[in-house]
Amino acid sequence: MHRLATAHASRRIPALLSVYGVTAATCDIDLNRGTMRLTALLSMAARVIVPRDYRYSTNRPWTVAAKRQNPPGKRRRKVFVEPIASEDWSVFKGDTVEILAGKDKGKQGKVIQVFRHRNWVMLEGLNTHHRYIGKTHDYRGTYIASEAPLLLRDISLIDPTDRKPTDVEWRFTEEGEKVRVSLRTGRIVPKPVLERRDGIVPQQWKDGPKDTSPEDTLEKTYVPTLKTLEEEVMEKMGIVENRKPQRSYWY
Repeated sequence: MHRLATAHASRRIPALLSVYGVTAATCDIDLNRGTMRLTALLSMAARVIVPRDYRYSTNRPWTVAAKRQNPPGKRRRKVFVEPIASEDWSVFKGDTVEILAGKDKGKQGKVIQVFRHRNWVMLEGLNTHHRYIGKTHDYRGTYIASEAPLLLRDISLIDPTDRKPTDVEWRFTEEGEKVRVSLRTGRIVPKPVLERRDGIVPQQWKDGPKDTSPEDTLEKTYVPTLKTLEEEVMEKMGIVENRKPQRSYWY
């Protein structure tokens, strides 16, 4: 029954997501292992429509914090962002970069978040400011360090040859693979491995005894029938019903 339900979901959910313009790859969803609740899946698949003058921030548009920052009917000052084509974007989550400007200039860190609408990246433990969270009338809150975003022009990728900052450009290998190449040394800067939001790296995942294999998940086991569930169970168990069904009424 678990395999049947999973296979049914693996066929229906991608079609549902495609209606909203969302794919399983962009949502970091592993349908073969069923690692996400359906309610969370549908909430991510819902299309978020924002006005033309919407000001993006570090909060996703569907969150409460973003709705509080952009209340209906309030016009905020337009923020001009340098347009960068999606095929020219060269910094991804998991990359190691060096800060070129600001209080943490010269330090290297790992990219933990990317905000393409504002050309922002956020580094783990760098460019931080301190603030209170959970503040109430009788509790001052918890004092934490919070990372602030950095502009794309204020960081640089690291050349794996000498661990120094370098500019990169996209090129194609002889096999046709698109790679990032250092303009200073000509060395390929490898892309980071894809890590899902729950910390799992799909390329390094090994199935356990309770995991359903992709072959079993995609196997078509559903056979359309007009029988009820009770009739199917009786047929599987060899139960023969000799009684005549009585007339029923709906009130």
